[in-house]
Amino acid sequence: MKIVVIDYGIGNVKSIINSFEKQNIKAILSRDKQVILEADGLILPGVGAFSHGMNNLNKYGLVPIIKEYVKTEKPLLGICLGMQMLFERSEEFLNTEGIGLIKGSVIKLPIESSNKIKLPHISWNEIIPKKILWSNTILDDIKVNSNMYFVHTFVGNPENDKDILSITKYHGVEFCSSIKKNNIYGCQFHPEKSAETGLYIISNFIKICRKIN
Repeated sequence: MKIVVIDYGIGNVKSIINSFEKQNIKAILSRDKQVILEADGLILPGVGAFSHGMNNLNKYGLVPIIKEYVKTEKPLLGICLGMQMLFERSEEFLNTEGIGLIKGSVIKLPIESSNKIKLPHISWNEIIPKKILWSNTILDDIKVNSNMYFVHTFVGNPENDKDILSITKYHGVEFCSSIKKNNIYGCQFHPEKSAETGLYIISNFIKICRKIN
C-alpha cells in the first residue's frame, strides 16, 4: 500500500502523514510523476488562497499529472483547499482556473456581514447526507451529524447535486462539505484534525484504495 501526498509547497502535510501512520500506512510526500502515478491512493492537501495553490501546482507541472492519475481510476482525496482546487474555477480574490475535475466553482460562504457572523468559519460542525449514500465511500459507517473540524472562508459549489457527499450548515447557510465523483473525493473539513471520527475517514479511504488495487 503506497499513499502519496502531493508536494507543492502548501498545506499542513505533517498532520496528514501522521494520520496515515496511525493506521500503519506510510504516506510519501512527493511531486515526482512516476511516484504519483504508481500510488495506490493520492492526497491533495492545502490551506490558504486558491490562486496561490493553483500557481504552485502549475509551477511544478502537477495539474496534468493529477488528471492522468485520476484516469487510472485509483482514489484521489482533496482536503480543504485541495478539495476546492478540484473544481473548475474560484472567485477568491480574482477568478482563477482550477483543475476542473468537478464541475462548479468555489465561492465565498454567503454570510451577510450585517449578521455580525465572523468568517472564516473556524469550528467543529456537523456533516449531513445530501444525494449520495455514504456506504462504500469515505463516510462509510460515519454517524449522521458527526462533527468535523473546519477552517475556511470559501466553499466548493458543485454544478451537479449528485457530486455532493455531505452538506454542513453555518448559521443557517448550507454548503457542500464533501464530494464524491467516481474515484474522486474531497473534504472541506480536515479529517486528519477531526479526532477519532476523522481517523475513521482516513481508514475508509485506505480500504477503498485496497479494493481498487
